[in-house]
Amino acid sequence: MNSSKLLYIAFSVFFLESCSPEPTQVKSEPNILFILVDDLGYSDVGFMGSDFYETPNLDRLATKGMIFTNGYAASAVCSPSRASILTGKFVASHGITDWIGAPEGEGWRKYNRHSKLLPATYEHALPQQLITIPEALKAVGYKTFFAGKWHLGGKENNSLPTDHGFEINKGGFEVGSPAGGRYFSPFSNPYLEDFPEEKGMNLLMRLAQETNAFIEQNQDQKFLAYLSFYAVHGPIQTTEERWNKYQAKAEAKGIDSIGFEMERVLPARKHQDNPVYAGLIEQMDEAVGSVISKLEELGLADNTIIVFTSDNGGVVSGDNYSTNLDPLRGGKGYQWEGGTRVPYLIYVPWLDSKGKKNDTPVSGVDFLPTLLDYAGEKIQQESIDGKSLRTILEGGNMAERPLFWHYPHYGNQGGEPNATIRKGDWKLIHYWEDGHQELYKLSEDIGELNDLSTQNPEKAKDLSQELMAWLQKSGANYASPDPIYSPDSAAMVNLRYRTTLLNRLEEERRKMLSRDFKPNLDWWGSKTVD
Repeated sequence: MNSSKLLYIAFSVFFLESCSPEPTQVKSEPNILFILVDDLGYSDVGFMGSDFYETPNLDRLATKGMIFTNGYAASAVCSPSRASILTGKFVASHGITDWIGAPEGEGWRKYNRHSKLLPATYEHALPQQLITIPEALKAVGYKTFFAGKWHLGGKENNSLPTDHGFEINKGGFEVGSPAGGRYFSPFSNPYLEDFPEEKGMNLLMRLAQETNAFIEQNQDQKFLAYLSFYAVHGPIQTTEERWNKYQAKAEAKGIDSIGFEMERVLPARKHQDNPVYAGLIEQMDEAVGSVISKLEELGLADNTIIVFTSDNGGVVSGDNYSTNLDPLRGGKGYQWEGGTRVPYLIYVPWLDSKGKKNDTPVSGVDFLPTLLDYAGEKIQQESIDGKSLRTILEGGNMAERPLFWHYPHYGNQGGEPNATIRKGDWKLIHYWEDGHQELYKLSEDIGELNDLSTQNPEKAKDLSQELMAWLQKSGANYASPDPIYSPDSAAMVNLRYRTTLLNRLEEERRKMLSRDFKPNLDWWGSKTVD
């Protein structure tokens, strides 16, 4: 970390500790295990209501921690959300507004996307000047470790995990999905060594093993272990045994003859019935269980804070069309709740949370101040957007505040260029294509089916003004009109989605759920074939 960052943190610690109320006594120098899953939806785990996916290890953890039922990712796509977690800043503040590698400006036209706007340009690496969780913790003596998906820059732009405070990096670089498209070894990841004897091992367990090794080697020191799975991002893959288990479960529940329905732009999956995705989720849960078991084995569980969350909603449309997030509308990439509301669990072992559910709206930007608060390291509030959740975790309340999102892009999953504000029960979405707005009262309409903008014009106006003022203050980037936009071309693309694509998805689903499904001879490399 550079000297200016160190001086800034030192000043911030003095500033806040001198004016903060006396908090509950913290156990001495807690360890931190941060578990980040890629593309895991709000209801994709047992403790958030799924009766199809099985996550026993996470469900047990949830009975001990606090579940935030209004927990949000800071973006509906990965890179922006990941940057917000690490820096405590909303997306418009740090400038990574889309997944890194997404086309921008006129480059968008190369992909035959016939849209009214050209997506905004955006930052392609985590800005060096921003203080991250590992940098702040490293400054006060924490050992810092990263494993898994990074997707915030790479070696070429000096933006690997080790350039932002992590002392050890296992598997993190510029890509956003498993290297070589493989969840089973060999992994072909330049930052994760392959071992011939491990052929067929799944990537999630391998990352868990690396995390376990770090914890064991540093059990006598305070540490941050940041386990950032590539799963459950596509390409979704699992073993034959797990596919068999969940195919039978889907059959027993009853397989709907219709698996998809049109959302505004793309088809959306109607049910949680994907046996491959279910198997991948179970693999993730087993890897989480392995790390928790290691903490218990070493006697560290009583002094280790555990965070579990996702970087955005589950994939309902686009990519592998993996899941359904009922009762939420949409999924990854979308501006509705399914795109940003995620599993959000914090376990502080010396608190008596016991699976309590809290409905305060909270965001990925809140992790940095919360974890630094418990580590005795605080940062000047003016430098970040997040708030420490320690008061809530210890039984108190937080004053109402707005949460903001900004996505001046078109999502691969059907999302539209928008900026959004949630304040209290109300949520307003502003669409950049034509300026129209949608207003929802989430306490009464979690599925966002009833737009109340015409019935409540004053509420819509107030929220819109607050949103626009925040965007201006943040120096937000914006999409721009495409002068060669053709409504006729756009209509043809939409027609294709409603016919050819919908039919193809139904056929692929039928094959995956049939008893004789077989993706290839070795099940994506998970089994040995003579």
